[in-house]
Amino acid sequence: MYLPPHFKEERPEVLRALMAGFPLAALVTLGADGLTANHIPLLYDPEPSPRGTLRGHLARANRQWQDFQPEVDVLAIFQGPQAYISPNWYPTKQEHGRVVPTWNYATVHAYGRLTVFSDAQRLRRFLDALTATHEAAQAKPWAPADAPPDYIDALLGAIVGIEIAVTRLEGKWKVSQNQVLQNRDGAAEGLESLGKHDMAGLITSLTKA
Repeated sequence: MYLPPHFKEERPEVLRALMAGFPLAALVTLGADGLTANHIPLLYDPEPSPRGTLRGHLARANRQWQDFQPEVDVLAIFQGPQAYISPNWYPTKQEHGRVVPTWNYATVHAYGRLTVFSDAQRLRRFLDALTATHEAAQAKPWAPADAPPDYIDALLGAIVGIEIAVTRLEGKWKVSQNQVLQNRDGAAEGLESLGKHDMAGLITSLTKA
């Protein structure tokens, strides 16, 4: 990833927060026919330190879990808030006009070695953890135990688990750091007017850091 120093984000807690808040990752692997990408939710575990582990599951019919090179790192891309930035929001447009549109975004790239597991008990423990995480906001969280056991058992046979031992995390927060303060404020106000509160908040956080 092209990563100018002023856009680089290295704080582990910030990278982990984005992966937790935007867990649907693009999983990219290298196989016999070249690159393959699938979009799957991944659950991040900070252990073992220092980089942690990502876990998810694929349909057994999906060839990605078979067609990858185990000696080559895979890439999981987590896309956070993103938004178009109009030069109309920059006060300096009125001063000299030397402004152009851009696109702001926050993303995490996680690299690591992929392994596959299909043990039913291990899969069930993972699915229990995954659903508990994403059902936490529900008034009455759903759990796999709420469904008929034979139904869950049949579904377990139709998936395989994947685990990525993370070797490297890269974060890029392109949130108007290269603009002067008045342009950052203008961009944040413009985004707020469109309901793009996530990106507006990231820009505003620059002045509070």
